[in-house]
Amino acid sequence: MSLNIIVLAKQVPDTRNVGKDAMKEDGTINRSALPAIFNPEDLNALEQALSLKDKYPGSKVTLLTMGPPRAADIVREGLFRGADGGVVLSDRAFAGADTLATSYALATAARKIGDFDIIIGGRQAIDGDTAQVGPQIAEKLGLPQVTYAEEIQEVKDGCAVITRRIESGVETVSCPLPLVVTVNGSAAPCRPRNAKALMKYKRAASLTEAGVDEAMKAMLESKPYLKVEEWNAAYVDADLEQCGLAGSPTKVKCIENVVFTAKDARNVPATDEELEALIKELIENHTIG
Repeated sequence: MSLNIIVLAKQVPDTRNVGKDAMKEDGTINRSALPAIFNPEDLNALEQALSLKDKYPGSKVTLLTMGPPRAADIVREGLFRGADGGVVLSDRAFAGADTLATSYALATAARKIGDFDIIIGGRQAIDGDTAQVGPQIAEKLGLPQVTYAEEIQEVKDGCAVITRRIESGVETVSCPLPLVVTVNGSAAPCRPRNAKALMKYKRAASLTEAGVDEAMKAMLESKPYLKVEEWNAAYVDADLEQCGLAGSPTKVKCIENVVFTAKDARNVPATDEELEALIKELIENHTIG
């Protein structure tokens, strides 16, 4: 048995370095002001896909990402770690998308890829922390979903057996294929780059990245495995009214940097009564809670 697996991966701004220029006037993220990284929980999702590929020879792992042409970096990173190919969904029409518009665009691309058994993505992205895109894709594709996954144990008899980390503990569920799975950051970390894969795919690029470099275009044509697919809205038959800002009912009003500074200190006796009083005070003044 072999599987066709799509891994949803996002290139995100490194939110550990948010500064005053992190937001544009229209409420969208100024990605040029922040370094871009592979969304951490999407790496956990990639590892689950690669583990399935190891278990079921002949399986294929395809990365799917949406963003500007530079998001091809995410596909290359996946190739270096063991993925088989990838698609960058890139079009100015997708700019400024909230979770609803993002899930719509990714769902249209997944339909275009077709013939998949499992779509795997991280639980959420660090630039939004909504955990909505995966479930919304499942809804748009009419597929069952398993969230908060820690391990896809096996696939047998047309079903995937998955361990989930939930608030009250751990549970194991079985879900029929095809399905959508979102993976927690507590799942196994992604394996490092493979040296052979790095040498094989180090020149992988999209046609946009090749630009006017005829030699590079010729190389991509002669070695198709190096070509990173780049699809636009028209190619995936997307309705422009449901894409980007036009299809996004959520608008960000502002982003503020909050810096906590210690103005004074207070010693609290280590008794249950004093600690309980302190916690109530912190909740009442909205420091926590």
